[in-house]
Amino acid sequence: MSTDTTASVSTHILDTSVGRPAPGVAVRLLARSGRDADWQPLGSSATDTDGRCKDLPDPPEGTTHVRLDFAVEAYLARFVKKPAEGQQEAPADRGSGAPRAFFPEVTVTFAVMPGEHHHVPLLLSPFGYSVYRGS
Repeated sequence: MSTDTTASVSTHILDTSVGRPAPGVAVRLLARSGRDADWQPLGSSATDTDGRCKDLPDPPEGTTHVRLDFAVEAYLARFVKKPAEGQQEAPADRGSGAPRAFFPEVTVTFAVMPGEHHHVPLLLSPFGYSVYRGS
C-alpha cells in the first residue's frame, strides 16, 4: 500500500470485442524518477480471470513516471474469434497462417503523484485500444 511519499498503481483489461475481462495477459511495470532517467523494471504479473493485476508493486519514493507494458498478442491469438463474414480479418502471421494482433503490445506511460493511487484500465479489441485514469 502506498504512503504519503509513494504512489500506487493498478490496472485491469477489458476485451471490448466480447464485453468481458481479458485473463492471462502479461503486464510489466517500470518506473523512472524524472523525464530523462532510465526506466527501472519493478515487477510483472498477469491478469486474473477478472482481467485484473492485483499484485503490482508500489513504485519507489521519487518516482515521477510509470510505464505499463501489456503483452496482448498471445491473449488475442487465444481468445479472439474469427470475424463474421464481411468483417476485416486481423493480419496473418506469414508462415503459420494464424491471426496475430494488429497491436501486439500496448505501452502506457503516465505521470504519478506521491500518495495517490493510479488505476489505469486498458480497453482492448483486435484493432485498437483505449486507456484512461480510473478510480
